[in-house]
Amino acid sequence: MRVTHYLIASSIIVLSGCQTITNIPQQSVPEVVPTQLLIEPEPSVTNDIEESKTPIDVWERIRLGMKLPVTDQKLVKQYRKYYLTHPKHLMRVSKRALPFMHMIVEEIEKRDLPLELALLPIVESSFDPFAYSHGAASGLWQFTSPMARHFGLKMNWWYDGRRDVYSATIAALDMLEYLYKKTHKNWSYAIAAYNTGEGRVLRAVRNNKRRGKSTDFWALDLPTETERYVPQLIALADVIKNSEKYGIDLFPIPNEPQIKVIKVDTQIDLALAAEFAGISTEALYKLNPGFNRWATGPNGPHHIVLPIENADDFELALAETDPKKRVKWERYKIKSGDSIGVVAKRFHTTPSVIKSVNNLDGNTIIAGKHLLIPVSAKDASHYTLTANARLKHKQGIRRGNTKLNYTVKSGDSLWEIAKNHKVKTSSLARWNNMAPKDRLQIGKKLVIWQNKSSAKSNSVIRTVNYKVRSGDSLARIATKFKVTVKDLLKWNNLDESKYIQPGQTLSLFVDVKKYSS
Repeated sequence: MRVTHYLIASSIIVLSGCQTITNIPQQSVPEVVPTQLLIEPEPSVTNDIEESKTPIDVWERIRLGMKLPVTDQKLVKQYRKYYLTHPKHLMRVSKRALPFMHMIVEEIEKRDLPLELALLPIVESSFDPFAYSHGAASGLWQFTSPMARHFGLKMNWWYDGRRDVYSATIAALDMLEYLYKKTHKNWSYAIAAYNTGEGRVLRAVRNNKRRGKSTDFWALDLPTETERYVPQLIALADVIKNSEKYGIDLFPIPNEPQIKVIKVDTQIDLALAAEFAGISTEALYKLNPGFNRWATGPNGPHHIVLPIENADDFELALAETDPKKRVKWERYKIKSGDSIGVVAKRFHTTPSVIKSVNNLDGNTIIAGKHLLIPVSAKDASHYTLTANARLKHKQGIRRGNTKLNYTVKSGDSLWEIAKNHKVKTSSLARWNNMAPKDRLQIGKKLVIWQNKSSAKSNSVIRTVNYKVRSGDSLARIATKFKVTVKDLLKWNNLDESKYIQPGQTLSLFVDVKKYSS
């Protein structure tokens, strides 16, 4: 998923990526183009619906609200064939849509927009709110950070609004309405712009106009990914609309609310919130994938999404609980050598939270004094879908014969680390729940999977942190641990022309069996 954004003269160039069936290379960012163009109008489509007809479920409601024309363009046929030959995929994504689709349809209907837009999350993320793309886009609607912030989504250590299905839906519809107006009320253009940016779409229109060519979407010169994006949505809409004719089964979604969005003014432990609602913590996280940690952030208000049948119990229990008791507090005695950062890391919180709670102006803390710290009420096993838990699960999936643990150092990049370990940057990013262009933080732990030859398949690789002693040289250390000098230089980003110093720490990836033999 690739998204790049620019704000120029209050006009937004939106690059919002999508998750398509085929892998498409990234495209360069377009220049800004004038928006006042003579646009070939999109054919008007009337939507004759009998007002008295009540949809039997959400899928029928979507069918009745479809407004976009269906064509038999080559790519539409290609994607229609894909969906028809992968019925399990449609069943799987339609089942994922169960909690949220009614809400999405309601929000679209409030704005009188085409209900085909309710299907965009299937194209974008396969209706997976935890989806994270190679272009650093996240969530059901695949927002990147800059565009998410522009459309009002909050992101911090505690919470990522891109994964909050309710908030991201509002933001995505705001964005689509904006694009519709900027692309002269042409939905094909607007949907294409959601993928590649309004500037690129309008430039393609301008170029065709100047050359005397058609400005219909199908005639535009756009990136391959975008040329596929619009027909994929059209094909999907056609399959959904005519599912009975095509023999496609969709997971039934009742035409009634499945969830309720409840405002919570203060911080609350999510395990306690789940207890109030009478559901598991995992179920609560799945409905609230925007929460990164064990609790909501310390500064409200927040909202929590719950099954509609559990909402009343939650609201009653919440009202009866003192706000100060919605999180557990620990009184911590500061030890010698402690810093706010060290204490925050120990208790899975942030320095700013500790400073705010304890009315600290600076970073100085004194050994022997006490800090009040919010802590989770239950152990980590109850918070299975926090950002840390998801990363641990992702890194634990076996991808090769040998697993290396790597600690990011100053100057590292994913590209350099991947190159040094002879793996693909995209693979390294995927193993660590990242995008290839994400910035690395010093000290971040990465996993690297490698496939060794069968002769080395019995290797047991361990990370060794070796402190250089007086008289050591790279050659001597390499010989000692049965590795090469080239390996030492690569693993530690060392300059061959410079000497190592006593006390310097080197990281080595050592085959324990070879070393002990």
